[in-house]
Amino acid sequence: MATPSATHIVLIPSYNPGPRVFDTVRAALAHWSPVWVVVDGSSDGSGEQLQEMMAREPGLRVLILPENRGKGAAVLHGIREALLAGFTHALTMDSDGQHPAEKIIPFMEASLGRPDVMVLGCPVFDASAPSLRVKGRKISNWWANLETLWSGIGDSLYGFRVYPMDALARVMRHQVWMRRFDFDVEAVVRLCWRGVRPVNMPAPVRYFRADEGGVSHFHYWRDNVLLTWMHFRLFCGFLLRLPVLVARRAIG
Repeated sequence: MATPSATHIVLIPSYNPGPRVFDTVRAALAHWSPVWVVVDGSSDGSGEQLQEMMAREPGLRVLILPENRGKGAAVLHGIREALLAGFTHALTMDSDGQHPAEKIIPFMEASLGRPDVMVLGCPVFDASAPSLRVKGRKISNWWANLETLWSGIGDSLYGFRVYPMDALARVMRHQVWMRRFDFDVEAVVRLCWRGVRPVNMPAPVRYFRADEGGVSHFHYWRDNVLLTWMHFRLFCGFLLRLPVLVARRAIG
């Protein structure tokens, strides 16, 4: 039976996710309520089908964006609506079935016990994980930890995590970036700068092949250029904040 909450939601940004989105939403609803899906301008008919599912599932809410704006923009739209509805925290997970619905409850419990932190998933890879992606994320993780003076970010890219929504909305309010693939990394770095501590928890991740219904919108060159530009911006911001980060580190 799903665990109901008046403070914490599951938030699923979704863009042309393929058929696995429906299993993802059903799995999330089996563990938690409410579950919100932000359809980010999908053109595959999944938005309409999710709205039909919403009519049958009282714990489900579906928000439709008219055009594709990117993962970060979809998350921002969802958290703004959730804050207006009185919720305080959101667990984000991908719509393609890669993230483990069975970990929703322990992640939410960790957040409920320490609502001032962000609970970050640390991916446990199996044989389905592309080796290039696994190795490449180590570079981004190293930079993210440097940019936060090693504040304890276990993994900067894994999108299965719980955010305090007000802090995240404040961070994004003053940024024109953080709207697409750069969202996950920049969110944790900037939240660390604001003093939101990371708590890391392991969570398995599975990559589905195309014949298994897997859909990937990752473009190696485009998205790595975006990440490189993001880390350049963050490193400049890190240098400006270095005295504050050093003082905070000294205080402990």
